[in-house]
Amino acid sequence: QVQLVESGGALVQPGGSLRLTCAVPRFAFSNRWMYWVRQAPGKGLEWVSGIHTGAGVGNYAESVKGRFTVSRDSAKNTLYLQMNSLRSEDTAIYYCATDSRGRERGRGTQVTVSS
Repeated sequence: QVQLVESGGALVQPGGSLRLTCAVPRFAFSNRWMYWVRQAPGKGLEWVSGIHTGAGVGNYAESVKGRFTVSRDSAKNTLYLQMNSLRSEDTAIYYCATDSRGRERGRGTQVTVSS
C-alpha cells in the first residue's frame, strides 16, 4: 500500500482558484503515471487528471480541460493540481491515486465551491 497524502482543499467562491498537493513516497514516485480522482456528494469516483512523473505529460477529463493543470516536482516527490475557474460542480473530495480508477488512493482533501 502506497501512502499518499493530499492537502490544499478549502471553501472557495465560484470562479476562484485552488492548488492541491499530493505527497508521494520516494519509492513510488519515479517514472510512472499518477492520477487525480474526485468524488462528489452522492456520486462515484471520477477520474480528473493523470500525469507521467518522468515525462511530465498530463491529460484531463473533458469536464476540467482548460481549467485544471496537473504538474509534479520530482525533487519533492510531489504532485499538484492547479484548479482555476472553479464551479459548483467541482465540489468533491479530491484524491491522488496510483491508478485511474482510484482503487489505491489517499484520504483526500475536501474542495467546496460555493458562494
